[in-house]
Amino acid sequence: MTGLATPWSASLGLNVPIVAAPMGGVAGGRFAHAVSRAGALGLIGMGSAGSAAKLSAQLAEFQAASREDAEASALPFGVGLVGWGLRRDPELLELALAARPHLVSIGFSEHFDWVERVHAIGALAATQVYTPAEAVLAADAGIDVVVARGSEGGGHGDPRMGALSLLDAVLEEIGGRVTVLAAGGVSSGRSLAAVLAAGADGAWVGTALMASPEALTPESARPVLLAATGDDTVNTSAADAALGLPWPDRFPERVVRNAFVEEWATRVDELRGSGDALDGFRAEFTAANSAGDHRLVPVDAGEGVGLLRAVRPVAEILDEFARDASALLGRWG
Repeated sequence: MTGLATPWSASLGLNVPIVAAPMGGVAGGRFAHAVSRAGALGLIGMGSAGSAAKLSAQLAEFQAASREDAEASALPFGVGLVGWGLRRDPELLELALAARPHLVSIGFSEHFDWVERVHAIGALAATQVYTPAEAVLAADAGIDVVVARGSEGGGHGDPRMGALSLLDAVLEEIGGRVTVLAAGGVSSGRSLAAVLAAGADGAWVGTALMASPEALTPESARPVLLAATGDDTVNTSAADAALGLPWPDRFPERVVRNAFVEEWATRVDELRGSGDALDGFRAEFTAANSAGDHRLVPVDAGEGVGLLRAVRPVAEILDEFARDASALLGRWG
């Protein structure tokens, strides 16, 4: 692994200033272990379908991978949760804290009543923000790591500002007070170098790692990811409506456009309606989602998906990030 560190990443013993986004259904225990083993910070993610049972299983997978790897038995790791999911299943936070992670991220919530509990176990508290004002609120609430998530990012988010514009504004407001990570479209060593040169303490990376063999990404989704380009992605709440998930309207998800998205992206309210035909379609969609059938169900991906062209191990991807970013930063320096 080529070394590339910022003061923040060095303080955690990381060789590369990257945190793997806690993508629900993708970022499992063995994925998190592989990321941390490669010198970044791996997170286990519990998204909208997360549950205490699923988190317990993935924590066990992380521990099993650690036992199998004698040279990396005490790696740093984190857990990422969804705020409204915690209200549905409070045991998720209990399990996360009991595992003694180095970082706990809770997103999609305006409440910070969990921060003290995270600090009580000696972990860092992280959250995503979408405006400079939200960054100030998070810093004032005691958040240690603010993730400035731009509209380019895959999955759920509030697509208000592009990543570089948001990062610039967030650093202007809270730079130096707390750690600031850039998220959204950081998909290569080039974009990593760009956000580090702009002043970020590191990057929050998701899409670039989704096709890795260590990820829980369904096999049916990998060909979709490898064939897509960034302009194939779109923000929509259509899949959430079809699945009956209570995502707030402000958080659509960026997905790879498919026939379902083409038909329903602008008809979300209709998709939430009632009627035998709609009920039958939603049942079909839910079954396809459970089966990982991405002929119907769209795949989450950010605008950087066009750089994803092969299934490669996490370590190889992160080494390339670090090597290319180091070369560019050295040239600029």
